[in-house]
Amino acid sequence: MWRDLLMYGVLPLWVLGGLVEGWCHRRTHINAPASRRETAYHLTLLAQMGLGGLAALWLEINLAMLVLLLALFLLHEATHWLEIGRPRGTRELQAAERMAYSFLELLPLFTVLCLIALHGSQAGGWLDPREWQLRWKDEPLPPGYVLTLCTVIALFHIVPRLEDTVRHWRAGSPGASLR
Repeated sequence: MWRDLLMYGVLPLWVLGGLVEGWCHRRTHINAPASRRETAYHLTLLAQMGLGGLAALWLEINLAMLVLLLALFLLHEATHWLEIGRPRGTRELQAAERMAYSFLELLPLFTVLCLIALHGSQAGGWLDPREWQLRWKDEPLPPGYVLTLCTVIALFHIVPRLEDTVRHWRAGSPGASLR
């Protein structure tokens, strides 16, 4: 049940949150030069969760992975805290964008909690050395699912973030730094 919830519930919601965020960025003209730092934060947040997501797709879920995913979540939260705590300039955050941010912020925590529920009782114990080693999955996820998921994330999360970045750099003067 938890695995299906993650595969067919949480991950599609994460993709949907990214689509809404990208749509909001276009509507509110995130390409203004004053929002370059915001784009850098968004790429950083995406990389943090992307690393955790790729690790969870390919590596065995054990204590080492749970600690890694929890650490990435905490790093993501700290980065998000820095991003939302700075002045935004003239771009107004719409309600839809705030909701998308809420989804993108809380879904990683929900994912870690689901993985703890799914694998916590199966763990071999704190003293088992295999629990503290990152290793490939014994039973990999179905290749079709992994390929579809990676394609969807590339198209609906990575490409829009890269498009935001390109629009930012084109909107500013050549050689301008992050503001």
